[in-house]
Amino acid sequence: MYGYEQNPGAQQQYAPPPQQQYDPQAGMQGGTQPGGGYGQQQAPLYPEPSPPSLADAVRAFTTGTLAAEDFQQIFATSKVYCPRGDNPGFLALHNTQQPVIPMFTSLKELRRYAGKESKYFVITGAEVIDLLPTGYGFVLDMEGDHRMVFDAKAVEQMVDYAMRRMYG
Repeated sequence: MYGYEQNPGAQQQYAPPPQQQYDPQAGMQGGTQPGGGYGQQQAPLYPEPSPPSLADAVRAFTTGTLAAEDFQQIFATSKVYCPRGDNPGFLALHNTQQPVIPMFTSLKELRRYAGKESKYFVITGAEVIDLLPTGYGFVLDMEGDHRMVFDAKAVEQMVDYAMRRMYG
């Protein structure tokens, strides 16, 4: 095992380093904290703000309070729920002007559209942009209050934006 004596019968024990304890009056103190053993994390003094959910970003973008670049950054890192059939890949709707793929911001939204027992897979928005077939658009939350449709041209613009961010 990496980092341990390789000889049979060698008995080494791992002792975690002592954790620092913060006392507001005295500053940082050495020593261990109760319950602060190996593998346990302490709660931060000031919790990080959570990023907006994809559903919140959809609402903000459709009402004009979120810029397209900001929406795309949130979309890229968010989970997207996609209905699936028996074969791998996206299910597409072809009864529209352009073929679109239904996608959802949450399992609840997907179930509202496809039913409680529907099959689905989950990927990130960045993976959607990477894997979406050329000439296809997608629609987010078809049955939701803030439905968003991205046609094939909008998807191309999202791909271009992602490439500029990644490669300069």
